[in-house]
Amino acid sequence: MSHLPERLLEGYRNFMSGRYAHESERYRALAREGQTPETLVIACCDSRAAPETIFDAAAGELFVIRNVANLVPPYAPDGEYHSTSAALEFAVQSLKVKNIVVMGHGRCGGIRAALDPAAEPLSPGDFIGKWMSLVRPAAQIVSGNSHMTASERQTALERISIRYSIENLRSFPCVSILERKERLTLYGAWFDISSGELWAMNRETGDFERPGRD
Repeated sequence: MSHLPERLLEGYRNFMSGRYAHESERYRALAREGQTPETLVIACCDSRAAPETIFDAAAGELFVIRNVANLVPPYAPDGEYHSTSAALEFAVQSLKVKNIVVMGHGRCGGIRAALDPAAEPLSPGDFIGKWMSLVRPAAQIVSGNSHMTASERQTALERISIRYSIENLRSFPCVSILERKERLTLYGAWFDISSGELWAMNRETGDFERPGRD
């Protein structure tokens, strides 16, 4: 009996004979010298929207935090367990990243759940319901717009939630101080799984635009 699913073992063998074989010195250098990524990407844990794949990133190039719907909670040093906040703190304070990108994506299941207040909880704890309450005010406004189609409401909230997360990033002192000193830059992005298009948030207007287009 295999200790891992055969598909994973097959993938690992392909990795070792392919990418690792071609980049073995880079991996050895990363092991020897440690990681120094310049960019933190906060992305959804959706299996179709992996930042390392979308940005064709090499090993050690991106520090990635993934959670349901790529959300950043507000700063809350209350002694509880905060996985996203802990990883954010490590990236900013220890790794000293220069960029933070919040990347959402189309057809996000977490956002769809936030738009459906009648949805049944998945468990007695309903961790997803609690987590998605971070965008509940925006979800209530968007879901109440009868002039938008369901897909338009979905895309709208996906993009609004990115702006929410960027606002919450600024509630962390380590982020806001470094941003004011121009040592840290915050970005938003939205990836369309169906078409492969990447939309970048205009940092002045908040609009999402195709890079390289007016």
